[in-house]
Amino acid sequence: MVGAGICGLAVAWRLADAGLRVRVVDRGAPGREATWAAGGMLAATLEAEPGEEGMVALARWSQGLWPGWAARLAAASGIDIGYRGDGTLQVATTRDELAALRHRHAFLTRLGLPVEWWDGGRLRGDEPGLSPDALAAIASPGDHQVDPRAVVPALLAACAAAGVEVSPRRAVTAVRRDGAAWTATCADGSGEGADALVVAAGSWSASIDGLAPADRPPVRPAKGQAVVLKMDPAAPLVRHVIWGAGVYLVPRADGRLYVGATVEDRGFDRAPTAGGLLSLLEGAWRLVPGLEELAVAELVTGLRPRSRDDLPIVGPGAAPGLHFATGHHRNGILLAPATAEIVAAGILGGTPPVGAAAFALDRFTKEVATPR
Repeated sequence: MVGAGICGLAVAWRLADAGLRVRVVDRGAPGREATWAAGGMLAATLEAEPGEEGMVALARWSQGLWPGWAARLAAASGIDIGYRGDGTLQVATTRDELAALRHRHAFLTRLGLPVEWWDGGRLRGDEPGLSPDALAAIASPGDHQVDPRAVVPALLAACAAAGVEVSPRRAVTAVRRDGAAWTATCADGSGEGADALVVAAGSWSASIDGLAPADRPPVRPAKGQAVVLKMDPAAPLVRHVIWGAGVYLVPRADGRLYVGATVEDRGFDRAPTAGGLLSLLEGAWRLVPGLEELAVAELVTGLRPRSRDDLPIVGPGAAPGLHFATGHHRNGILLAPATAEIVAAGILGGTPPVGAAAFALDRFTKEVATPR
């Protein structure tokens, strides 16, 4: 395994649980890149977009796996991973946003997704901290959340219990196929050999030398900035995950309030910017005016792995024994259980889930130019 983010560790745990010997090598500290900076939303319903029915099916399947997966992970690790089932609200505060929200509600309803329409009275009754300008919301009871910073140590503990070896701060610079096996060369000059190689290196997945052109994933970093505020956990200002125009609020049980997140094509630059933070705080303040009194606990930046078509790259590559778990962009946390199952099916020889082939790397080699 190259990469110890949530998807890499999820795959490693699944394979080790099936009896395989697994080693995970990561360029830094496990789970400290995109996973550490993530909001942790499991929003398969509200993330649904027109024309992405296949992605909706994958997301909904993974969302359905999460409750059982979370319970097994907590049991295997003894760590509370902060799974919360309070649901998610997408809120409109202007007439234009209200019109767009009605259109979106109709779209989600046509897809048969479980959503509800809440008027302003119902909305402010459940979330009294919301602005008086809050007009209505789409409520998605099944869109839950988890704390990624609790999932990381839990996965590490579960992997250790299953016999997975994790080698941090060992960047893989090159790989090659030697007969029936793969060899990975690390920046420190050391090497690793295995029958199968899984590339789960996030934004760095395309930078590994030795991959053939057909096996080089078109993944680039997408910078995300977020702000973490501190609420009173005994009287939280926000109870549900709340989406607004260009911002979302994710409350944690310990009182942290995650305000996220920008999406910026800035290469590997991860410096926080005044403009990015201003846009988040202004959007959050328009939703919940009382948060202006909250202390700032942390500024967060991360690099999401974004594929060319914004869909994940999961499954086998062209070369024998090569597999991918990358390109998850905004959905790495949500898709971790499904990613583990898809990659495991490819390595263990099982039947891949229906529709999984649409997310394999070879979809990019099948692209046909549209005639002008």
